[in-house]
Amino acid sequence: MSDTVTTTAQRRPPYHLGVHVTDTGVDVAVLAPHATAVDLCLLDGPLDAPTERRVPLSGPRLGLWTASVPGVRPGQRYGLRAHGPWEPTHGLRYNPAKLLVDPYARGLVGELGYGPATYGHVVGDDLTGDPYGPADDRDSAGHVPHAVVVDTRALPGPDPAANRPWTPWSRTVVYEAHTKGLTRLHPDVPEELRGTYAGLAHPAVLDHLLGLGVTALELLPIHAFTSEPHLVAKGLTNYWGYSTLGFFAPHAAYATAAARAAGPAAVLDELRATVHALHEAGLEVLLDVVYNHTCEGGLPGQHVAWRGLDNAYYYAHDGAVPATLVDVTGTGNSLDFRRTGVVALTLDSLRYWADVVGVDGFRFDLAVTLGRGPDGYRPDHATLVAAGTDPRLAGLKLIAEPWDVGPGGWRTGQFPPPFAEWNDRFRNAARSFWLADPGRAAHGLPGHRVRELATRLSGSVDLFGGGAPPFVRGPRASVNYVTAHDGFTLADLVAYDHKHNAANGEQNRDGSDDNRSWNHGVEGPVQRDSPAADIAPLRRRSVRNVFATLVLAAGTPMITAGDEMGRSQRGNNNAYCQDNDISWVRWDLTPWRTAQLATARHLLALRRDHPALRTETFYSGVPRTPGGPPDLGWYGADGEPFDHARWHDASIRTFQMLRVAPPPDDDQVLLLVNGALDAVDVRLVDADDEPWTLVWDSVWEHPSEVSTAAITGGLHREVGSVTTLEPLSMRVYVRP
Repeated sequence: MSDTVTTTAQRRPPYHLGVHVTDTGVDVAVLAPHATAVDLCLLDGPLDAPTERRVPLSGPRLGLWTASVPGVRPGQRYGLRAHGPWEPTHGLRYNPAKLLVDPYARGLVGELGYGPATYGHVVGDDLTGDPYGPADDRDSAGHVPHAVVVDTRALPGPDPAANRPWTPWSRTVVYEAHTKGLTRLHPDVPEELRGTYAGLAHPAVLDHLLGLGVTALELLPIHAFTSEPHLVAKGLTNYWGYSTLGFFAPHAAYATAAARAAGPAAVLDELRATVHALHEAGLEVLLDVVYNHTCEGGLPGQHVAWRGLDNAYYYAHDGAVPATLVDVTGTGNSLDFRRTGVVALTLDSLRYWADVVGVDGFRFDLAVTLGRGPDGYRPDHATLVAAGTDPRLAGLKLIAEPWDVGPGGWRTGQFPPPFAEWNDRFRNAARSFWLADPGRAAHGLPGHRVRELATRLSGSVDLFGGGAPPFVRGPRASVNYVTAHDGFTLADLVAYDHKHNAANGEQNRDGSDDNRSWNHGVEGPVQRDSPAADIAPLRRRSVRNVFATLVLAAGTPMITAGDEMGRSQRGNNNAYCQDNDISWVRWDLTPWRTAQLATARHLLALRRDHPALRTETFYSGVPRTPGGPPDLGWYGADGEPFDHARWHDASIRTFQMLRVAPPPDDDQVLLLVNGALDAVDVRLVDADDEPWTLVWDSVWEHPSEVSTAAITGGLHREVGSVTTLEPLSMRVYVRP
């Protein structure tokens, strides 16, 4: 008989972390290597005063605590309690009085409370205490979210992983948006759908995104998250969502009221249906994911999940006594990617969102943390290699934010393929050339040379051309951006020299001071009847210059939601806690915002229609065909090629950029850039015997002015002709 039992046990499939539904109940597995016991707590009754049945788990085996529990069905609420030593000076913080969220939970219900009971150590009513002091014995079950069993074996509705658009990188245009903020004020979205997952797939939203010409919707974090106690104390919330509580559970607050009332399974169904609908429209869905830290904060923080399961294992510590957390994220804690279990947690989460939710890629917040080992960041770190080689993630878009705040944290260009990266050097170059430099020049001060902007326009080979062999990543690795959720909007870049973050409650100390913005002489908005009203047209032109630089550069452009129609945050460059009209996208378009939207659509159409603007390989500077023009050429206002001296001459602010597509397209595009405060006569480049056709000028308030240019004879310009380029302006010419 004993032999039969042994054989049966050996044949049993391995446990997978989390709680998984079986035909008879659930299988449970929890990673807590230093614990002496772990209980599964089955919860019923009110959220704030639940009844509880505890099921001890067996273990640990390789750090795992497991059990098969009969009779547990989908919809059951549960939590975990971990037992072990309370030795905070050595990093061990076990307190079974605290109900813990399962890190692998597929759904969560209830809100996190912010009273003393949610802390593992004793704190007063002001939430302060000694994190190395005694454990708090108050039960937290009525003050923390409860995990919910969700059956993902046979989900209803169409499979969102089955109709991916698979948009090639060369045609990808990313649109970064907040799930709530994008639709909260949209007048054509029904009230019950505004600010929800379902609202993202409303026809009015799809029409806007498709009409604009973007191909991928990148959502700020939708993993379940909480707000930091210091924000709650000020009556604010974590709007952006970079404070993760669950790496598998969708954030329930973004679901419709009907889905929330029906429970976590319905929330998941709504999200999956939204992703499927976006795919049907031809749009990819990318998620901003935050695996570098959690919502538990530093040592004085709350005790709700990983800290209680195994603080010494999940979080990076400095190895000293008393134990101190290593903080390379600026949030108080950093997950420890030297640990196999942390790497596995990340990969398991990525696979879940790819397979079950059907998302098409991920943008990794503070991705350097994910590649940190004993000696700091390594591009061959297990996390990065695993993500890049996992067959279930193959072909999905992986985008790194290539820095954190730890030692050696700036790593732009140093991630391995197939990762792309946010290019902060592009952001700085575009802002400096079009905004900071003219602002300085207006006061007689020098600016930057054109070579930095030229390098960014041509794909940033200096950053992304390395590796063995070199050049394999191509310009697609450079995710170009000039704004993001973090920082000024595009409209605010041209209206504010200084941040205005008083609403955040930190005396304007938060947010970056390196904005490279230019208010054009007056801080903030100007009214039509103001004496400063004459700067408004120049501000609008600056917006068009920066937007065109982003869209027409080699690489992958990322647009921040609302920039295409002049959204302002009233000078707030760190609106992470502003869940209100400061952050929400406005859809009541004024005439200039309507014109800006038309310009954005026109420029993205030029990118889509001209292969010369979408190179898949780095430029060589030599002809693609014998006797033809070089694939990339740089020329001065006189039409002569740039030489070494010109690249290093800070007084030169005008250049021409000629780009040629490979056969069979043979498409040619000429960009004219004038970053000077004066008009400049430019002799167009003689690339061959065909005339150039002017298709856009940043002087135009609306792209419809191209028809006026044609009528007046300004549209077609013969080879070698001289044209006058207005101050601080940009033009696009193509071959007919």
